[in-house]
Amino acid sequence: MSKKSSVVQLNNDFIQNENQRRRYEEEEISKRHRFIGFIMVIIVLLFILPTYNLMSSYVELQEKKETIIQLKKDVEELTEQMKEKKNLAEQLKNEEFILKYARAKYYYTRDGEVVYSTPDLLPK
Repeated sequence: MSKKSSVVQLNNDFIQNENQRRRYEEEEISKRHRFIGFIMVIIVLLFILPTYNLMSSYVELQEKKETIIQLKKDVEELTEQMKEKKNLAEQLKNEEFILKYARAKYYYTRDGEVVYSTPDLLPK
């Protein structure tokens, strides 16, 4: 058989006051924990918003850097094309070149001539 506990708890004013004080302290501690938890949630939210803005700005900056690189490549290609066009314009001032160009590109011939086209012979 099991033994009965020989400890008897008194139910006097001191014990009741102590129990009430302990409950009050536990309630205060739980209120304090809730308050600290609420403050922590607010702090986390305050850090999330600037972090999101920072990341979106970083992504936008990277996209703009890529755009700048692509635009620089386009400028280089266009300047190269412009040089080629200027070179062709200078060469078109020469009458012999005009005759060669017209024969090669448009298959113009003099009477009795036969034109054979060969690839990559045309100036650009």
